Amino acid sequence: MRVFASPRELLDAVGDEVGPGDAHPVTQETISLFADATGDHQWIHIDAERAAAGPFGRTVAHGFLTLSLIPVLVRGLYRVEGARMAVNYGLNRVRFPAPVRSGDEVRAVAAILAAEETGGAVQLTAWVTISVEGAEKPACVAEVVTRYYP
Repeated sequence: MRVFASPRELLDAVGDEVGPGDAHPVTQETISLFADATGDHQWIHIDAERAAAGPFGRTVAHGFLTLSLIPVLVRGLYRVEGARMAVNYGLNRVRFPAPVRSGDEVRAVAAILAAEETGGAVQLTAWVTISVEGAEKPACVAEVVTRYYP
């Protein structure tokens, strides 16, 4: 866990990599709840019997579920103290090179690409890679933009 004493400390961290963080399980219950929340009930996500005979051998998480794990995974990589608020400002690029199967554990690494003062905040751009334990390819790679307000 890397701790930044203030948002301004992020300015000196460009080029640094933090992680990997702790493993986080992706359960069928989580996948099913995400399907209910988004209305995406495709069989590869919720039908264990059919998915067992499908291309992934069991149910898989939605790509957007994997992406939505970024806040919890990054929370285990670094903390910015002295920020009264952090806001997800958006994503520049996202790809899902490999699936996350139900029962897999994922973890993240973040590379700090840029940090700049803007709009009364420090805007951080980080390349976040989410990997599945034992997999060759990452499950998700995303360029994430966050604003930290002092």
